Formats: sequence, structure tokens, C-alpha cells
Amino acid sequence: MFLNRLLLWPPALIFLAILFGGHEARAQKIWTLEDCINYALENNLDIQKQILQVESNKKNLLQSALNMLPNLNANGTNVWNFGQTIDQYTNTFATSTVRSNNFYIQTGVTLFNGLQKINTLKKNQINVLASKYDLDVLKNSISLTVAGYYLDILFNRELQQVAREQLAITTSQVDRIQKMVEAGASAKGDLLNIQAQKAAEELALVEANNRLNISNLSLQQLIDLEVTRDFQIEKPALKQVEAPKDNITPEVVYEHALKARPEIQAAEMRVKSAQKTLAIARGTLYPNLTFGGSWGTGYSGAAREIDPDVAPVVKMQKIGITQMSRDTVMGYSWSYGSRVTSFNDQLKQNENQSIGFYLSIPIFNGWSSRTAISQAKIGHSQAELDLDIKKRDLRKIIEQAYADAVASLQKFNSSEEKVTAQEESFKYTQQKFDVGMMTSFDYNNSKKDLTKAQSDLLQAKYDFIFKTTILDFYMGNPIRINRE
Repeated sequence: MFLNRLLLWPPALIFLAILFGGHEARAQKIWTLEDCINYALENNLDIQKQILQVESNKKNLLQSALNMLPNLNANGTNVWNFGQTIDQYTNTFATSTVRSNNFYIQTGVTLFNGLQKINTLKKNQINVLASKYDLDVLKNSISLTVAGYYLDILFNRELQQVAREQLAITTSQVDRIQKMVEAGASAKGDLLNIQAQKAAEELALVEANNRLNISNLSLQQLIDLEVTRDFQIEKPALKQVEAPKDNITPEVVYEHALKARPEIQAAEMRVKSAQKTLAIARGTLYPNLTFGGSWGTGYSGAAREIDPDVAPVVKMQKIGITQMSRDTVMGYSWSYGSRVTSFNDQLKQNENQSIGFYLSIPIFNGWSSRTAISQAKIGHSQAELDLDIKKRDLRKIIEQAYADAVASLQKFNSSEEKVTAQEESFKYTQQKFDVGMMTSFDYNNSKKDLTKAQSDLLQAKYDFIFKTTILDFYMGNPIRINRE
């Protein structure tokens, strides 16, 4: 029924309905942390660049495998010689313009070259793995950063809510004191003080709104999402803050991270790659043995043969004299017509084949091989140092994250106790203020103390959540927010 009515609408109304309906659908999307992380991983330009690096290393690996196969090359020439030259097929001088062709096919395979090709293949295999680990490192880094920005939005949301609640309380007090001043039951100074407090809390709410907007903007920019005011993230119900389990210690986290963290695995792969580079450099000191074969043929315009279509010419001519009587001896001479030997005949006549083993022994090459070996040793040492540095930095990060988590938990517990005490104190203060037993100045100070305690509690809460997220992350767990 609705569809039938829709078909009766003017086209312009249908277009506007689709346009605004689509916009509303986009505006209603609620982004979870997983949504943000997945979107960032799919659209981040640095990740796309690293993916191309992985593909490039795969191509290098494929080429190193293909380099182990026999090669096969063919070439052909078509040349005109002008002036006097020795024809390579007739081995005679040619003084006129001569056209010649050469055709050549050659194949060869390396039998031994100090295992350079095999080690190059293994090195490129390692490089592919290392680049994949680098990609994982980049993805992990972006995921962790997204989680931090996501928690920052949740933190600013709660700060905004605290600011609204405090402003609502103060607004009600302004209304109440306004009536009391009008009734002559309260001094105007109290009204001015509470109005000043309201103005300050209105400013605090504006600042909280700005911080929330900026954190929303920052997260959208981080995940490379088109910036929109309609961007909304999920507000998950978080678990109560709890101390880390007793079996979670910096040593346990570090030992697990050593086996699972991609930055460590990438550094280990580069140590192995440096070892293969050293093996390749050492391979240049060994003889190079190859096996090859070739086939060739050619054509020359100077190559001629008897033309059977032309009758021979017979002539009588003097061929000598007798020794005794000195008589002239006459004889017949035959001259034949000639033509250029045909292209196909010459290709058959000029064929040549060869097969052979070729050995090259390095004796002296300007010390380049020794220099390459020395450089490869240095590169191997650098790769080992880089691995040690990665391990050191990983341990520092884990120890710092654990210490921060413990400190954040202690701060949260203290802040929670302070908020509880401050709330009770503020209730008592408000009761005294309501009956005129406390000045507005003291009331405002008590309210400020409560607001600060609530802000400190929120900051400690989300700081603890982020630090424990880091510890879970280094334990190999996916980045997620602990929900109820």
C-alpha cells in the first residue's frame, strides 16, 4: 500500500525523500571501537603504503626463484655493409653493398656460484616475512592510537555530563536565591556570588563541549573518515575498575610479548636476512660454473652459387705450351652464370651449434668481495643491535605501562574515596546554605571542590582503562573495551 502511494509522489519529492533519508541513515550510525579500528585499518594511507611494500618484496622473491631457471635469449640482425669488407660467411672481400643477417639463440644455467642464488632466494623469503610483521606493527600502533582517542571521547563525554549536572544545580540555586532576595530573606551579595558561579560553570560547559567536539574531530581525522558533525560513538557500559590479576606481572607480560610481538619478530627476521646477505657476499669468493648451449645461422648477399638457368659459355683458349717443341696447346674453358645463394639454403648451410661448460675463477677484483663481506658483517651486527634495542624498548614500555596502571588504580581508589567524602560534604554544605547558615562564597568553594574531585576520578578511571588495555594488548589480546 505504501509503495503504491509512493509511486504517486512527484519525482522531486521522491528524490528529496531518498536524499534526506540517506543522510539520516548515515547520521544514525553509532561507531563502536571495533568499527573505528577496522575503518582505520582499511583506509589508512600508511597501511596501504606498507601493503605495497609487502607486494614489492613478494615480486622480488618471485624473481629470485625465476633466476634459478635456465635463461634463453635470441637475437637477430639485418645489416647493410658499404665498401670493402670481409664477408664472415664467404671469407672473401666484398666491395659492393652487401646485406647480411644473423640469427642466434643461446641458453645457459648456473651450476654453482657459491650458493649466491639460493641464499638470495632465502633472503627474499625472510624479507617478505619481515615486511608482513612491519605491517602488523603499523596496524597495532594505529589500533592502539584509535583506542586512546576513543577513550578520550568517552572521558570528555562524562566531563560534559558532570558540567551539565553542576550547572543545573547552580541554576536551581540562582532561582531559589533570586526569590529569597526579592522576599528580603537573603542578601543581594549571595545572589551575585551564585550568579558568578553559574557564569563560570556555563563557561566550563562550553569548554567541555569544545573538548568533546575536538576529540570527535581528532578521531575522525585519525581513521581517515570524512569529518561530519553527525559522528557518534557507542557509549558502552564499562566494567568496574579492578586491580590487575596477580599472575599479570611485567615479567609475565614481557615474556609473552617477546614471542608474539611483531616488532620483535620483524627484528629477528632482519637478523636472519643480514646473515643471508653475509652468505651471499662470501659466495663471491667461489668459482662460478655454468653450462650453456647455442644455435646460430645467417645469410650474406656475397654468397653465390652456379645458376642452372644460365647456359655455360664455352671458349677456345690457350692453356699452355709443350716443353719440347714449344707448341701452343689450346683448350676449352667453361664459364658459368652465378646467382646469390637463396636465403633458406644459406640458413641451412650456415647453421652452427655449441654446448659447453664455463668456469670463472675470481682471483683479484680490487678487493671488492672482501669489502662486501666486511660490510655484510657490519650489517649483521647492526641488525643484532636493532633486535636488542627493540627488546629493551619493549621491556621499558611494558614496565612503564604496568607502573602507570598500578598508579592509576591507586589514584582512582583515592579519587573515589575523595568524591564520596566530597559528595557528603557538599550535601551538608547545601543544607546549611539552604537555611542561611553558610555564605555563598563557602558554598561555591565546596561545589568547586566536588567538581574537581569528580573530574579527577574520571581522569583516573579512563587512564587506568587505557593502561590496562595496553597490558592486555601486549599479552596478545585484541584491543577492546571491557564491558559489563
